[in-house]
Amino acid sequence: MTALINDRLLRALRREPVDVTPVWLMRQAGRYLPEYRATRSRAGDFMSLCQSPQLALEVTMQPLERFALDAAILFSDILTVPDAMGLGLYFEEGEGPRFRQPVTTPAAIEALPIPDAERDLGYVMDAVRLIRRELAGRVPLIGFSGSPWTLATYMVEGQSSRDFRTIKRMLLDQPEALELLLDKLTLAVTDYLNGQIAAGVQAVQIFDTWGGTLTTGWYERFSLRPMARIVAGLNPAPDGSRVPVILFTKQGGLWLERIAATGCDALGLDWTVDIGEARARVGDRVALQGNLDPVVLYASPAAIRHEVGDILARYGAGNGHVFNLGHGIHPQIEPDHVAALVDAVHELSLPYHRVQG
Repeated sequence: MTALINDRLLRALRREPVDVTPVWLMRQAGRYLPEYRATRSRAGDFMSLCQSPQLALEVTMQPLERFALDAAILFSDILTVPDAMGLGLYFEEGEGPRFRQPVTTPAAIEALPIPDAERDLGYVMDAVRLIRRELAGRVPLIGFSGSPWTLATYMVEGQSSRDFRTIKRMLLDQPEALELLLDKLTLAVTDYLNGQIAAGVQAVQIFDTWGGTLTTGWYERFSLRPMARIVAGLNPAPDGSRVPVILFTKQGGLWLERIAATGCDALGLDWTVDIGEARARVGDRVALQGNLDPVVLYASPAAIRHEVGDILARYGAGNGHVFNLGHGIHPQIEPDHVAALVDAVHELSLPYHRVQG
């Protein structure tokens, strides 16, 4: 494999010294970029874009041509796994993802197949291989999946939800059925991420978008436990090295110590968490990723720079910080504001790393 020219992200995830704090952004390839909108228009619809390795390569690379980012993230969608299980994923304009066949009964869950990464999601693996070749060692490539709990919410509700009443009713009235669904998803996500690792991703993130909607007891049983099993089941890279794992539970600030105990390498933080306090709580067990409120990007470049400086100061000097947003970029953000963010991270973080030599 080609040696990395810029390995700041991987070194930060391993809590090793870096020259400046690395930065990448959730949803960095997306609708805020006019070139992305043009590519999506050519694709015809969102799923066609996701399922074309060549187009996935194109949009993955677009933000790297604009911004001095320290990583690429595979362009795909968290719901490709349940789509491969036969639920009929589609996207309504302005309404988000939906499934034609949601699973709401124990019988439906029993009948669900567990997809094979290469056979059923080969277009994702093909995209990973294409992107790695195109990157040619420029920056690392991040792969990802949704967490079993987050995937299950869409599969049971049939779409996004305000209160998750259907899956929470299942959680209370039919916990064994929900456990079976989560078991199947845990196996599927583990295989999916291992497929991405074999194809060439150099770090992975598990997006637990809806874990924060649970009580503490429910979170540990239905969200954290499956993620811990996935972390334990991931393979090393083809060269035998460990592939760093980032766990991101939105609204998971109450449970940082529990998440760190899974064996992951980094915790993703949303913007409700003080990153300095998070560092004090987890010590040097894991790296921390985050955690600018995405809404800050609507403000002026001067205000963005100020907020970046505040987060860097709260984290303080030393290793183990990957700068990111607390969630994904909003579609209406001006690209120039993203450039201001990326440049501010690199410039303002330099003093925090000088002592590292």
